[in-house]
Amino acid sequence: GRGHYGHRLLFSDDGHLFISSGDRQKFDPAQDMDGNLGKILRLNNDGTVPADNPFVERGGVSAEIWSLGHRNPLGIAFDASGQLWNVEMGPRGGDELNRVLRGANYGYPIVSNGRHYSGKNIPDHDTRPEFEAPKAWWTPVISPGGFIIYSGALFSDWQGDGLIAGLSSQALVRIEFDGENASEAERYPMGNRMRAVTEGPDGAIWMLEDSGRLLKLTPK
Repeated sequence: GRGHYGHRLLFSDDGHLFISSGDRQKFDPAQDMDGNLGKILRLNNDGTVPADNPFVERGGVSAEIWSLGHRNPLGIAFDASGQLWNVEMGPRGGDELNRVLRGANYGYPIVSNGRHYSGKNIPDHDTRPEFEAPKAWWTPVISPGGFIIYSGALFSDWQGDGLIAGLSSQALVRIEFDGENASEAERYPMGNRMRAVTEGPDGAIWMLEDSGRLLKLTPK
C-alpha cells in the first residue's frame, strides 16, 4: 500500500510504549493476528513484550498486539484516568474516535460506518455487536490528522477535552468526554488542512498545517 502508515508513538505513565499501525490500504491485515498492520501495539520501553499483553500466549507478532481492526489510526492519547483513546480515518465516511480496550477488535474492514471508495457498502458497526464500536464517528469525514487530550491551564475550560487536527475539515475539533462516552463539542475553522496538534509546556496549543506552517494558539 501507498498510505495508512499510522505509526504514532505514545508512552504510558508506567513506561509502556503504544504504537499505532495502519493497514497500508490492504484491508485484510487489520484482522490478521500474524501481522502488526491495522493494530495498536504495546511494548516495554526496551522493545520486549509485556507479560500481560492480551495475546502474549500466541507468541510471535501476535504477542505485541493490544487491539486490532484499525484502519488508519493517526492519533492516540491517554485521558486523566489513564484510559487510551484513538482517532482514525474511516474510508468514505466513518472517521472514528475509539476508546481503546485491551484485546478489543474494532472491526475494520468487516464493519465501518463508512463505505469503500469504490462505492461498495461496508456493514455498520451496529450489525456486528461483537466488534467494539466507536464512541464518536463522522460522516462527512473530518480526516483526523492528530489528536491530544488537553491538560493545560491556558485554556482552562478545555482541560480533559480532546483536540483533533482536521485535514479535510480544515478545523480544530474539540471533544468532550463523559465517562466511557464522547462527542464533538465544537469545531473551530482554521482555513487550512491541519496535520497535527500538540500542547506546549505553558499550555499553548500548537498546530501544524499540511503546508508546514506552524501555529501557536493562546487565549485572547
